[in-house]
Amino acid sequence: MNDKLQLPNLDYAALSPMLILFGVACIGVLVEGFVPRRLRHTVQLSLSLLGLVAALVMVIRQGSKDVITAQTAVAIDGPGLFLSATIIVLGIVSLLLIGERTLETGGAFVAQAAVTANTDADRDQAARTTGATEVFPLTMFALAGMLLFCTANDLLVMFVALEVFSLPLYLLCALARRRRLLSQEAALKYFLLGSFASAFFLFGVALVYGYAGQVDFKAIDAAIQNSPNDDLLLYVGLAMLAIGLLFKAAAVPFHVWTPDVYQGAPTPVTALMAACTKVAAFGGLLRLVYVGFSRTEWELQQVLGTVAVITMLVGAILAVTQTDIKRLLAYSSIANAGYLLVGVLAISERGLSSSMFYLVAYGFTVLAAFAVVTLVRDADGEATHLSRWAGLGRRSPLYATLFTFILLAFAGLPLTSGFTAKFGVFAAAIDADQTWLVIAGVVSSAILAFPYLRVVVMMWLSEPGETTPAVSIPGAMTAAALVIGTVATLVLGVAPSVLIDATEHAGIFVGK
Repeated sequence: MNDKLQLPNLDYAALSPMLILFGVACIGVLVEGFVPRRLRHTVQLSLSLLGLVAALVMVIRQGSKDVITAQTAVAIDGPGLFLSATIIVLGIVSLLLIGERTLETGGAFVAQAAVTANTDADRDQAARTTGATEVFPLTMFALAGMLLFCTANDLLVMFVALEVFSLPLYLLCALARRRRLLSQEAALKYFLLGSFASAFFLFGVALVYGYAGQVDFKAIDAAIQNSPNDDLLLYVGLAMLAIGLLFKAAAVPFHVWTPDVYQGAPTPVTALMAACTKVAAFGGLLRLVYVGFSRTEWELQQVLGTVAVITMLVGAILAVTQTDIKRLLAYSSIANAGYLLVGVLAISERGLSSSMFYLVAYGFTVLAAFAVVTLVRDADGEATHLSRWAGLGRRSPLYATLFTFILLAFAGLPLTSGFTAKFGVFAAAIDADQTWLVIAGVVSSAILAFPYLRVVVMMWLSEPGETTPAVSIPGAMTAAALVIGTVATLVLGVAPSVLIDATEHAGIFVGK
């Protein structure tokens, strides 16, 4: 009998990207305790950027090999590496927005999260005090959790990763320097609804375990074929797992948190959630559908297909009624979740590659959009009401032109990444005989074009009013984020072949 402790087989090289980010986050916590306050921002920003670059280098060094490590808990494969690289790159751009301090004294974040809203102390910190730097380790914890979520190979690890990247986001949403009550309300709504979604996910794990006797995806896939247990356990469990994932993806009817949270959270955090969280959510959903539950393909396509149609239509229709630019982008995000579900439900290699392309294209475009939102401001902070954007094209033609291009990309016009991405997922759905999803997607795209074009008309064809704000001169980091997002949107529309080849080369999930 061997009394020695049996350690799990750990491939540290394969796990290195997420280990680097977790390590940087822990070091960031120590920085908060031991580095003088005046130096923390520079140290935290530099440390976070270096950590993300190092993690990206390690992802690239992995190549295309498939590794299942930590027993069977983590799968490092082509799609997992591609999605990890996407999260890291989008995380770098998001971090540039988070680290910006020149647009507003002290940055976008409150100095002390516990300060009571609408008090003299609150007004004082909004006017003078340097913002909190705890946002950097929180962001790194969130990004590391997203990497683990995309590569989790069993349901328990996926749940742990879900909590690891969700909890920091709940805190980040409450740290806005201005409009403190709105920010705190957004964080509370996100936390409460997210807790319910996590509970559904965990209950789904329990039911699936009761059906399959295992929680890793390969065993679940085998059990679906051979298990004598009642299929009711499987389908109810899968439905509850889907609730947890669709909540993070902002799909209807689990979308109700999205407009309030996007509006109330600090805009750099909103950008982080819109880009990186969507990649993580759909990365987990893709692995769940393609690896663990592919044998339930027909049921998935019917149920999730209905969710996709409702999501596209609700997102598009409610976007028409919005009067706040951040809420408009929130409903745009909801509609785009529906388009992504169209690609996911193709359940083919083309569906997988087109979904991954869409995640990259949408991520860069939405980061550029929120970069522009941070620039349109007055003495009270960002001016997000659409009436304030009237005549912006005459006040600041350069940034109005950039935002017009971004909105046209959201609308899916040719020569933009939005057109290429939508064409890809719709073509994959047609190949999989899911034409009904494509019809709903085209109809919702036509509806969604109206609010985008309305903003364009307001900016260019309206006279500037007394309340029309000026566009602030961006700092170096915001300018870099805006340029990266805009150039990527253009390049992926004009010459998308390199990224298309990369998504196709990523292949299929290990075990399939």
